[in-house]
Amino acid sequence: MSPLKNGLMLPDEVARLIEAGRCLMVAGDEALLRLLPSGQWIGGTIPYFMGDEGGQVSRERLFVTHIPTDAGAPEIRSYDITSISHLCADAPANGFSLIIIPAFSATHSLYARKAPEFEDMFMKPVVGWIAGCHLDDLGRVAPAVVSGPELAFDTERAVVMHVPLPPQRYAHVHIANRMRQGEGGLLRFPETGFSAGRCSVDGVETTLAAYLDANRADLRLPLVADYGGASVNVSIKGVDRDAGRVDFYAPVFGDVAYRLAEPVDFAADDEPGADAVNVLWSCNCILNYLYCGLEGRKGSAPGGAMTFGEIAYLLLNQTQVFLEIKEV
Repeated sequence: MSPLKNGLMLPDEVARLIEAGRCLMVAGDEALLRLLPSGQWIGGTIPYFMGDEGGQVSRERLFVTHIPTDAGAPEIRSYDITSISHLCADAPANGFSLIIIPAFSATHSLYARKAPEFEDMFMKPVVGWIAGCHLDDLGRVAPAVVSGPELAFDTERAVVMHVPLPPQRYAHVHIANRMRQGEGGLLRFPETGFSAGRCSVDGVETTLAAYLDANRADLRLPLVADYGGASVNVSIKGVDRDAGRVDFYAPVFGDVAYRLAEPVDFAADDEPGADAVNVLWSCNCILNYLYCGLEGRKGSAPGGAMTFGEIAYLLLNQTQVFLEIKEV
C-alpha cells in the first residue's frame, strides 16, 4: 500500500508526483486538471472537498489519492454507453476498480439504471464518484473526467482504473449512510427513472408530489430503500408541482419499495461508518456537504472529494463511501 498521505495539494506538487511515475486519482477544478502532465492517473472535476482543515471549496488545490502498484501497474480504460456493462468483467480477479463518471451524461444515466445487471457486478469491488462542478456553474459548465495517459478530457464517457492487488491483500467497500427508512407510507413506482409522477402509497394511487406536500416532507430527506438491511438513498432534486413531477439525483426502480427517510439531525457530527484502518480512498456527497454544513467543519470520516454521486457498486446519494485494503 502507498506510504504517501492522501490530501489536498497544489498543481505543481501533483505534477511532480505524476512525473515521478506515481499512480493517482485526482479531483479538482478543470482548469487545474489541465495543468497536469500525462501519466498514470485519472481525474474528475469537482471543487468541494473534505481536507485536513475540514470541508472546503477550492479552485486552487487538487485532492490526490495515491494508488498502490505493488501487484503491477493498474489499467486505465474509458467506457461509453456501449461498453460500460463490461466494467466488472474487465476488472482484475483480485483488486478493485475506481470509476469516475461525468454528471448528467448518458453514461451516468445508464450506469444508474442498469449497473445491477452488469456482468460480474457485486463479484468484484467497484467504487468511485460522479464528477461535478461548482454549484454556481450548474447548467453552464459540463462536468468532465480525465484519462491521464492521453490527457483526454471527456464529458460523456466514464474513466476507470482497474487496480490489481497482491494475493495477501483484498479490497473491502464501506458505505456510511445516516439515513434509515421512516415510518411513513410504503412507496412504489410504475417504472424506473430519474423522475416520478404517479406512485402508490400503501397500495393507494397518488402522485409523489402530492404525498410530499400532504406530509410537509423535509425535501432534504431522501427516499430510502431497504436492500436486505442495507439502506440505499434516492435524494430529491426538486418538485415541479404544476407538472406533478418529482426529480431525483438517482433513479427510483420500478421493482423496489421505498419510504421517506426518518428525520435526522443534520447539524450532528458526520460519522466514519466503520472501524476502517487502511483507508485507501473515500468520497462523500455534496448534499451532505450542504445540508450538514460541513464547510469549515472537520468530522471523523476520511477525507476526499464531495461529489455529485457516490458509487459503491451502485450509484448512491447522501452517502459516504470508502475503500479499505485488508490483509488476508
